[in-house]
Amino acid sequence: MLSDAAILKHITKQPKRAAGYKQLVRELGLHGDDRRELTEHLQKLVKTGQLIPIDSDRYQLPQAAANNNLVAGRLSMHRDGFGFVIPDSKSINPNLKSKLSGDIFIPPHQIGNAMHGDLVLVDVTAIRPDGRAEGRITRPINRAHPTVVGIFHYGSRLNYVTPIDTKITQEILIPQGMETPNSPVPGAPLLADVARSGGFPDESPRKKSTKKSPDRVLGSEAARHDDYTNLESLVVDVEITDWPSATQAPRGKVIELLGREDDFGVDVEITIRKFHLPHHFPATVLEEAQAAPATIPDHELHRRRDFRPLPIVTIDGETARDFDDAVLVRMLPSNNFELQVHIADVAHYVTPGSALDQEARLRGTSVYFPDRAVPMLPLELSTDICSLRPQVDRLVQSCVMEIDHRGDIVSYELAEGIIRSAERMTYTAVNAVLEGDEVLRKRYAPLVANFELMRDLALILNRKRERRGSIDFDLPEPVIEFDEFGLMKSIARSERNIAHRLIEEFMLAANETVAHHLESRRIASLYRIHEKPDAKRVYDFETIAATFGYSLGVGALPIQRVQMKADRRASYGTGKRARDLEIPNEVHITPRMYQKLAEKIAGKPEERILSYLMLRSLKQARYSEENLGHFALAAPTYTHFTSPIRRYPDLIVHRILKDVLRSDPGNPHASTGSGQAFSQNRGEMGHPSEADTPSPWSKRRDHKTHREEHAPLAGPIPLEELHEIAEESSQSERRADDAERELMEWKKVKFMQDRIGEDFDGLITSVTKFGFFVELTDLFVEGLVPLNTLIDDRYTYHENTREIIGQHSRKTYRIGDRLRVIVDRIDPVEKKINFAVLEESPPKPRKQRRHR
Repeated sequence: MLSDAAILKHITKQPKRAAGYKQLVRELGLHGDDRRELTEHLQKLVKTGQLIPIDSDRYQLPQAAANNNLVAGRLSMHRDGFGFVIPDSKSINPNLKSKLSGDIFIPPHQIGNAMHGDLVLVDVTAIRPDGRAEGRITRPINRAHPTVVGIFHYGSRLNYVTPIDTKITQEILIPQGMETPNSPVPGAPLLADVARSGGFPDESPRKKSTKKSPDRVLGSEAARHDDYTNLESLVVDVEITDWPSATQAPRGKVIELLGREDDFGVDVEITIRKFHLPHHFPATVLEEAQAAPATIPDHELHRRRDFRPLPIVTIDGETARDFDDAVLVRMLPSNNFELQVHIADVAHYVTPGSALDQEARLRGTSVYFPDRAVPMLPLELSTDICSLRPQVDRLVQSCVMEIDHRGDIVSYELAEGIIRSAERMTYTAVNAVLEGDEVLRKRYAPLVANFELMRDLALILNRKRERRGSIDFDLPEPVIEFDEFGLMKSIARSERNIAHRLIEEFMLAANETVAHHLESRRIASLYRIHEKPDAKRVYDFETIAATFGYSLGVGALPIQRVQMKADRRASYGTGKRARDLEIPNEVHITPRMYQKLAEKIAGKPEERILSYLMLRSLKQARYSEENLGHFALAAPTYTHFTSPIRRYPDLIVHRILKDVLRSDPGNPHASTGSGQAFSQNRGEMGHPSEADTPSPWSKRRDHKTHREEHAPLAGPIPLEELHEIAEESSQSERRADDAERELMEWKKVKFMQDRIGEDFDGLITSVTKFGFFVELTDLFVEGLVPLNTLIDDRYTYHENTREIIGQHSRKTYRIGDRLRVIVDRIDPVEKKINFAVLEESPPKPRKQRRHR
């Protein structure tokens, strides 16, 4: 089977580590569709920086480039015209890698025809003694923006579009006749289909359909008008037809008219296009979704375990439209709990290689905005056939766990099942029932006992996680509230009640159980991993926490003090000592340390800021085909299984699990294909011997034989493909998070526009050399107090203490200080809020004392 690894391995053996397309076809013995597959692999390897195109037909490993100073990396532009390339460590020559430190600075005149976000090839022209480097871009390897969203303007000679993303510094020229979506571009490659699908020009072509693909974004759409007579200041989406050069600005064609920037809903449309979120389903995808059978055939009913007689319920938010998990808790004769978690069997309808599957993989995840969602799957599946709606039969994958009163899983069973949800419950209603609401307790009388058992089991599971050291930051999230006309009316604090917590605990238990089941059988799968934090971030947090009198308890951090050659040269002959840089070495850190500190600060005034800083010190969770454990959950084995409607990795885990269940020799029904396809494999989970035991399952892993530990992984999906899916899914998740976060910040800015001049209580969350950031206590809105607005004294930033101090008054502003600020101004370009300090003086200096 042709793979990225096989291609790279073959090129590695070639002279100069380079090979041409025809050479690879010949030497790898490729025919027919294999040649097309080779093209797709080469394009992907170029896109990810693992290969460099050295001409139209040849490719080379970046490390072996003729010029050892060539580095591949992602360009990040500044609005003033210069940029930085974030190098891909895999592309750096080892000799060069030892000299480089950080990003590579690119002066404005060395940008060439590259644009922000492009994967580029950089010639490193100078490296300073401290490792800072400067370079010039030789050429883009992969374009990040086939389309650009911006504001249309009429010009004296040519019309142009100013990109909304200020990092895209070039204006896009619009030739005469290309100002409207229906105008053709003679001789130019049409990228509109690619833009709509979220793809890029160098990806393999998608199957075209003559049917128009309707916009299937959930929620209210922005008003679109095809009869605009005046395009001035209109928000448009532009397809790049000619990339920039040293002498010419980029040119493009308008492919969409989105409306005025302040029109209702246009901010969401802008965000979708700015982040290139796929938001139109191709017609072939919709056709497959519409062809999915609405009824379940008899042979499928007989093959599965039937849970329909049981009072299983879904519990979701009031506005949820897709229900992919349902639960039930009941007592067993052994006096143990039985927890049933049933997850929509999306894998039954979305088969490998189908148009639905390709689109789901491209999207990676559903994206949720305050007033709408961009779903991963078409509505026919996500809100209908796959959604566990009440009183209708639905196919599920079920995880049934027997749990004792310490929260340990005594045994478990996995099955393909069928359920009929008894009720569509909401978090609010379940919480009210558990709080004693008489009306709701009467309405849901047959389910009240089940809800009480759910609460009891959730508390037990939560205590178990606490014993093993799982971290639980209970940080409130902002929720935007809309009026009846769809306009923002407030930003409120999200409320997390016991109903949220019980669903969270049940989903965590099911995810761990499935991960354990697959790992213990050496099945190649996807894991949700969270690696332990870097020593530098732990050190930075400890430095700040010490000013509050707290510590993670890591003890004396091993610090290496170094001096840069440039600093030593600058201090030579001055009588001053060169500045010491403190670099923390490896540090022993456990999730229990975070957990204990979170318990100490609970309810204290400094809880929010320290919880936020602790969260920032942790790494970002990601997907991987290699199980590296989950630090924050203190779980040695964890995966995502419970949301296949909205996350592609969950769908992959479902496929793998279905294959295992059907081929498991311990399953008497798997070979016949009839009866209950039910796994009788049970995992015995021993009790932890002490409170510090990370997980009952880690004990099982320690007792594996050498043969079990090193047995080759098997499964329906090769490891290399799982690696690619993990990388793509992690990137899609980050893209969705960035889009959701930016839109939320944008809406906050719009909400504050009418509040300029009003004053609020705030908390300093970050201090920098140009000012400090303040979060408003009640609104979760963050803004900057610029240093130059503190006019009662001359203030300077002290890097070692992360404080801003007045030279004469010694007034001090530091992280965690509470103060009153006034909304001073809003930057219409950057869409950022500036505050000004209202109070006469900041809070008194904080006493530094140790909390024990």
